[in-house]
Amino acid sequence: MAQREAVLRLDEQWARIRSGAALADPVESERLLGELIGALREPARTDAECAARLGLRLGDLAARRFAAGDRAGALAAIEEGLHHGQQAAGHAPEYARWYARGLINQGVWLAWPLSDADRLPRHPLGTSSENGPNAMERAAGERARDLTRAAVEVWAGLDQHDPVNRRGLAQAKVFLGDRLAELGFAADAVAWAVDAEAGFRALLLAAPGTEEAQEAEEALDHIGRQLELRLRFLAFDSLARLRADGLLPERLLPQAVVAARIQGVPGPEIAARLGLEVEQVSTMLEVTPWRAVWRVDVRGADGLWNVQGHPWHGGADVWNRTAEDVAGELVRGFRESPDYPGDSGLWCVRVWWHTEGDPAGVRFRLVIGPDAAAPTPS
Repeated sequence: MAQREAVLRLDEQWARIRSGAALADPVESERLLGELIGALREPARTDAECAARLGLRLGDLAARRFAAGDRAGALAAIEEGLHHGQQAAGHAPEYARWYARGLINQGVWLAWPLSDADRLPRHPLGTSSENGPNAMERAAGERARDLTRAAVEVWAGLDQHDPVNRRGLAQAKVFLGDRLAELGFAADAVAWAVDAEAGFRALLLAAPGTEEAQEAEEALDHIGRQLELRLRFLAFDSLARLRADGLLPERLLPQAVVAARIQGVPGPEIAARLGLEVEQVSTMLEVTPWRAVWRVDVRGADGLWNVQGHPWHGGADVWNRTAEDVAGELVRGFRESPDYPGDSGLWCVRVWWHTEGDPAGVRFRLVIGPDAAAPTPS
C-alpha cells in the first residue's frame, strides 16, 4: 500500500509539471517521467488505476518523442500505453476517456505522412490520385482509421448526459472524418463531419458559456472549413446521396450546386436530385462564384512539357460556368495567341476548382494535337 501511495504521489508530481503548475527543466522532467513509468509497471499488473496511469504516462512519453521528431519511438510508446489503457478502460469512465484519447493520438501519428503541413489531406483522391500514398503509408492510414473508429465506439459507450463525454464523442467523429479524408473517402468523411457538427451544436445549446461550449465553437469553425474543402472532391452522385441521407447541411447547398454545375450537370437535374426548385438553383449559380484555376502546357521538340506563362497559367472567379466552359474559352484564346505552337503542335489544357493540384483532381482536361493520345504532363 505504501509503495502504491508513493507511486501515485510521483504521478501527481508529474501531472503538475505536465500542466505547468510546477516547473522543471527538460532533463529533470524527462528523468521524472522515466522514473514514474518504471515505478508504475509493477503495480499496473494488478491495479486498474496504476494500469490506466501507466497507459496515460506512456502516452505522455509518446507525445514528447513525436514532438522531438521520433515518430517510430512515439508509436512504440503509445502502442505499449494502449495495451495497459485497454486493460483499465472498463474499470472507470475516466480510464476509458484516457484510453480513447490515446487511440486518437495513435491514429494521428500513424496517419501523419498522409497530411500536408496544414494538416490537410495530401492525397484527397486516395488511390485514384496520380501521386497517391505508397502501400506502407496507406496501410498505416487504414490502421489509423480503425483505431479512430474504435475511439468513437469507446466514447459512444460512455454516459452521454455528461457534456465531457458528448464533447469527446463529437471530437472523435471529427478525427475519424480526417482519417477517412486522408484515405480518399471524401463522401464518408463529409458524413462523419456533419454528424460531429450536429453533436457540437447540441453541446453549444445545452451548455452555453461553459468550457465545453467554447471548444464547441472552435470545433464548428474547423468543421465548416473542412466540409467546404471536402465537397470539392465529390462527384454529383455522392452529393445527391448525402442530400438524400440528410447529411448535406443547408448552408452548403450553394456550394453543392456549384460543384454539380462545374461537373456539367444541367440545372433541372441539380434541382431534382438535391430537392430544390429550378429557380433556387439558378439564383445560387448567379450569386455563388467558384475559383477556376487553369494551366496550359505545350510539348517541346525535346518531348518535355513546358508550362505557359500568364494568361495561360492563372485563375479567376467565375459564375454559372462549367469547367468545360472555362477550358473552351482558353482553347479559343490560346489558338489565337502568339504562344500557339501551330496545328502540328501538342498541347494540354487543364482546369481545377480553387487550387491547382494533383492531375487526378482536374475538373476538365483536354489534350490537343496530332498525338493527342500521348501522356499528359504531371
